[in-house]
Amino acid sequence: MKKQLFSLLSFAVISLAASAQEAPKTVELFDGKTLTGWKTVNPAFAKMWSVVDGSIVAGDGKNKIAKNTYLATTKEYGDFEFRCLFRLQGDHSTGLINSGIQYRSIIRGKKIIGYQADIGKDWWGGIYDEHRRKKLVKGDESKLKYVLNEDGWNSYIIRCKGNLHQLYINGVLTSEYVEKDPKIPAKGVIAVQIHSGGVAKVEFRDLTITEL
Repeated sequence: MKKQLFSLLSFAVISLAASAQEAPKTVELFDGKTLTGWKTVNPAFAKMWSVVDGSIVAGDGKNKIAKNTYLATTKEYGDFEFRCLFRLQGDHSTGLINSGIQYRSIIRGKKIIGYQADIGKDWWGGIYDEHRRKKLVKGDESKLKYVLNEDGWNSYIIRCKGNLHQLYINGVLTSEYVEKDPKIPAKGVIAVQIHSGGVAKVEFRDLTITEL
C-alpha cells in the first residue's frame, strides 16, 4: 500500500512539474528604456523612433509625418497573444492620423509585408494586409463607442492561434479573421507603425507577448 501511495505521489509531482514547464510564459518585448530587440525596417527613418518616459514614440505632434515608418522586433512569432498600451494623437485637419501594429509580418529589403492591427479614426480594430491584400476585416467600431478613448491611452490584444486571428481594444473583440490561404506565412515579426499624413504622434508601452 505504501509503495502504491509513493508511486501515485511521484506521478503527481512529475505531472505538476511537466505542466509548469509547458505553461505559456509572458515576456516583455520592450524594456522601457532602450530599443534593444527592435530595429527600424527602413534605416533612413531610424531617428523617427525614440524612447520617452517609458514609451516607444514616433512623431512629435508638431510636424507632418512624411512617410510610413515601422519599428520591428528582431525575433519572429507564430502563435501568440500580444498585449500593449497605445496612444495616438494628432490634428485631423492636417491629414490622416493613423497607426497600427504589424504581426506575422515579413521584412523584404526596406518594406514590411503582412497583417496589421489598425489604429485610427475609421480604422479602429480592423485587420489590414500591408503591401499585400489591403483590408481584410473592418473593425466593429460600434462596440467601441463607450470604451474607446480616441486621444488617450487604450489597450490592444492581438491573439493568433493557427489560422484564427482575434483583435481586442480595451477588452472588446473588434475583429476576427480566419486565414484560408496556405501560402500566407504563419510566422513573422511584430512591428509598430506611424502612418504618413497629418501632424501626429503615437506612443506604445507595456508591450508583452505570450507564445502559445
